[in-house]
Amino acid sequence: VVDVKGKTLMPGLVDVHWHGSMGVDGLMPEQSWVQAASLAFGVTTLHDPSNNSETIFAASELGKAGMLMSPRIFSTGTILYGAASAGARVEIDSLDDARRHLRRMQALGGFSVKSYNQPRRDQRQKVLQAARELGMLVVPEGGSLLQHNLTMVVDGHTGVEHSLPVARIYDDVRQLWKATRVGYTPTLGVSYGGLMGENYWYQKTNVWEDTRLLSFVPRRVVDERSRRRVMVPDEEFNHQNVARVAKELNDLGVSVQLGAHGQREGLAAHWELAMFVQGGMTPMQALRAGTLSGARYLGMDADLGSLEGGKLADLVVLDKNPLEDISNSRTVRYTMVNGHLYDANTLNEVGTRQRTRAKFFFEKDGNEGWSPKASSHANEQVCD
Repeated sequence: VVDVKGKTLMPGLVDVHWHGSMGVDGLMPEQSWVQAASLAFGVTTLHDPSNNSETIFAASELGKAGMLMSPRIFSTGTILYGAASAGARVEIDSLDDARRHLRRMQALGGFSVKSYNQPRRDQRQKVLQAARELGMLVVPEGGSLLQHNLTMVVDGHTGVEHSLPVARIYDDVRQLWKATRVGYTPTLGVSYGGLMGENYWYQKTNVWEDTRLLSFVPRRVVDERSRRRVMVPDEEFNHQNVARVAKELNDLGVSVQLGAHGQREGLAAHWELAMFVQGGMTPMQALRAGTLSGARYLGMDADLGSLEGGKLADLVVLDKNPLEDISNSRTVRYTMVNGHLYDANTLNEVGTRQRTRAKFFFEKDGNEGWSPKASSHANEQVCD
């Protein structure tokens, strides 16, 4: 029992478009600051639509086994790339080609694949057909081409990843998209068509002074991106137009969900929530996009995305109420993932199990003594 009187509880954030290294050259750390930062900011489930298959699926399995402190990790693995010059090129000239590649990714651990720059529409359709047969999701790369995006909608992809590259949409797009079950992950932090949202937050906030971020991310990584910032008039930030389009589609019943693209470990998920509100969403709509909508998009809403009896025990405790001010979503006091409760400021495990995490290589002082290998709680914890 943990006393959280006067605080706000919400489901853990579900980031459906997350990127980050799980390791280098096949080597994986026993404790990753990239994953730790996400947990510290309340991200309890992530889906990476482009990563190294070898390390991302290994990290996913280690997390499930209780051997790695991390959010729940899911991924497409290596993309199904269609460009001739790419080292990861996947040739799809027949339906059997598509079946073979999807079976290969499914065997590695993927329940989703990313169809990326397959040059012909019939090739993308073959991937979709194979996915229907195998029960897999297909997320395509938006690619900053509106006509390309609209064929993705017509053909029935799980969703469109990245923003539409236009400042506004009209009834042709609204009526088309509303008639489908295709989702939309606008990744406002890297939105197309103009200055992207990430730059807004570097201009408006002193990111290099965020103590929580600096507790889990090396200062050299934060400083090189945040301290020397470009200053532009507010009206030149195009992400606000993209956010308004996302709000229009959301109001029509299109599933709009949070994807922070891994731009600033964990913190960027809260930037996405705030940018949804800048586009006209209410705080509740933004929070739903960051939780239940993302879980439903991934087919996991029976287990994740809301606080209900019988669902898995992923939740966040906030010091302040984000319904009053969406910026309060950043006031994370505790993060619980799979029944394990962490102090969000230190990521020491508290509550039923008391464990102090090991310190990171860049910490001069701090936590010592906890090893992820010590955890034997591999079974799922259910939220009552």
